[in-house]
Amino acid sequence: MSTPLDPDSLADHLAAVYVALGPVYRRVARIVERDEALSGLSVGVRNVLDQLRRDGERTVPQLARSQELSRQFVQRMVNEAQEAGLVELIDNPAHRRSRLVRMTPRGLEAILRVIDREHELMSRVGGDLTDVELDATLRVLHHMDLALLELEKEGRP
Repeated sequence: MSTPLDPDSLADHLAAVYVALGPVYRRVARIVERDEALSGLSVGVRNVLDQLRRDGERTVPQLARSQELSRQFVQRMVNEAQEAGLVELIDNPAHRRSRLVRMTPRGLEAILRVIDREHELMSRVGGDLTDVELDATLRVLHHMDLALLELEKEGRP
């Protein structure tokens, strides 16, 4: 069994992970943007629909918080999705001024098509990856995210 790294070695390894994440993130964004022509969904609307699919009805502030985005940007994406008939705004029994965003059947159909396409693309990754490796990757990324959240709370870089 491996032993935990000392802080300096950990910092070096995590720095390499951060460096690797940037190009991967940008490539994914480009692929999603390219597929917008096929799906008709912008990256922002796709993210709103996927979150509604996973979590159910949400307010714009809830959607924004969970995606670490501004409420104004998420509101624009919700407006775009509403104009396309992909979501609807309904009364929120918990808060009169903040309506709930609910996906329509058309929205569900659209996001499921996108997810199917993305699943097909991800199935091409290969590399003989194992459950253990992917679980470890998710664990590392989770810890990195928690550390960054703490740094944000402390208000320092």
